[in-house]
Amino acid sequence: MKAIVQDSYGSADVLEFRDIGKPDIADDEVLIQVRAAGVDRGVWHLMTGLAYPIRLAGYGLRAPKTPVPGTNMAGIVATVGSKVTRFKPGDEVFGIGTGAFAEYARAPESKLAAKPANITFEQAAVVGVSGLTALQGLRDRGRVAPGQKVLIIGASGGVGTFAVQLAKAFGAEVTGVCSSAKVDLVRSIGADHVIDYGHEDFATGEQRFDVILDIGGNASLTRLRHALAPLGTLVIAGGENGGRWLGGIDRQLRALLLSRFVGQKLTTFLCSENHEDLIFLADLIESGKITPVLDRTYSLSDAPEAIRYLEQGHARGKVAIAV
Repeated sequence: MKAIVQDSYGSADVLEFRDIGKPDIADDEVLIQVRAAGVDRGVWHLMTGLAYPIRLAGYGLRAPKTPVPGTNMAGIVATVGSKVTRFKPGDEVFGIGTGAFAEYARAPESKLAAKPANITFEQAAVVGVSGLTALQGLRDRGRVAPGQKVLIIGASGGVGTFAVQLAKAFGAEVTGVCSSAKVDLVRSIGADHVIDYGHEDFATGEQRFDVILDIGGNASLTRLRHALAPLGTLVIAGGENGGRWLGGIDRQLRALLLSRFVGQKLTTFLCSENHEDLIFLADLIESGKITPVLDRTYSLSDAPEAIRYLEQGHARGKVAIAV
């Protein structure tokens, strides 16, 4: 099968388009004929091996243990393991697995759901981790309720475009923060208010928010707390300025420590990859309450270009690879 393969950590230049064998599946896994794969920051981190704790977490110290990148996918079930009960060959599915940048990939049954009929494979492929992160950050950590004021920092990105729509679906009044070039996009997906960070600082106004979801932002805790209501909740779901060793985790750790001593709740989380929440997202997609925002689609052989585009910060929503 055709696949993107990397034998070492590095920039997108380490990615090669070549022929390899199909993956073997375990008893609880599904072999998927991949129709599309999602590109996200996680792909970049695992490609570069940064921050270094990623390597210590079992992904390989000197080189990636899994040579085919990509975890978010959508496609057609080819074969199923002996313990799989929810799917059969021919089913259209989406979710999270291993080696998505290939014609075939494997995924645990527990991380897959039936593909919504009203979206393309490319749209379905980008839901995975980004959709789950937005959902769990708002619903489980932020506990967003109808009528609350919610601030989404990074509203035009992969997670942010899901978060804006989900917060609206939960009945919140939503303010999105993004660059000038992406204001219209954020407004078009339902944000009640949009802050262009190039001309306005969300932390200096009089507005206070019940929930702030910070996705990959780098605002200080002091600024974030200034914009947060006295009993509000800050959920940090990312950060990219922590260097090769911490990768932004230091800000999250400081937030957890400070939260013990203030009235505001300052928290973070790790995304839980599970089919129950994927089904929840699929239901919202089929009902029209959320729609994956797809910026560009690349061919499998052009996967390095897709990652470079994402790395440069140009993406409006999500980027996909058609297989």
